[in-house]
Amino acid sequence: MKYALFFSALLPLTGCTGGKGTNGPSTQTTSATTPSAPAAGASCATAEKEKQAGTTTAAKPAKSRTACYMDSLGLVNIAEADSSIHVSLMYARADNFTGHLLYEDLREAYLHPDAMKCLHRAQTLLKALHPGYSLFVHDAARPMSVQQQMWDAVKGTPKFRYVANPANGGGMHNYGLAVDISIVDETGAPLPMGTPVDYLGVEAHITDEEGLIAAGKLTAEERENRLLLRKVMKEAGFRALPHEWWHFNLVDRETAMRDYQVIP
Repeated sequence: MKYALFFSALLPLTGCTGGKGTNGPSTQTTSATTPSAPAAGASCATAEKEKQAGTTTAAKPAKSRTACYMDSLGLVNIAEADSSIHVSLMYARADNFTGHLLYEDLREAYLHPDAMKCLHRAQTLLKALHPGYSLFVHDAARPMSVQQQMWDAVKGTPKFRYVANPANGGGMHNYGLAVDISIVDETGAPLPMGTPVDYLGVEAHITDEEGLIAAGKLTAEERENRLLLRKVMKEAGFRALPHEWWHFNLVDRETAMRDYQVIP
């Protein structure tokens, strides 16, 4: 199934049923009342012309090679689809659990159009509850080549269970169907969640948060913040991951491998 080559921020806030295991590839088509995004690669072609002409500016830098690659696959740039969502990719820095920079030139977060539609709904739900809050994306679509680097960093260590093995089809990030996400307040400060994003340990698990509170490893406020995040993401159609409070999938592995394309 090929990627859909469109996304509109005006899409209705319905149809995000991935969290129930029924969501497949987007079949919606554009209409006269629903504007579509530019054809894949159009913005990159323009950026390349500007780069060659020397007309790019700091305010409008040319897109990276990886971003253009994501565009060419029909994936959606989150910031272009919903500019109210904050983005800062943790694997574009070395201060992640691998200790290495994995995205050499990628700074933009991308998702499959189906996942982007549901993420836009989650942001709308959050804003309805707390107008000053916003979702903050730490990672989204991830090429399988990067997944291999991540796997190589953990195989043979106790951390291997936190990383999907590319040999088994990878994870939902590799289909543009997963997002690592948190919440920031009106000042841009992250809500406390008990651990940093990308923390690999029991304190980040969501399976026994009451036990973590009893053990003094999680506060009641931190749990309430996690519950808020899960509420809006689940209502929008995403599934929570038991071992990472920040990770949400749109569909299960079987559905992804059957109905969607992996990102090489």
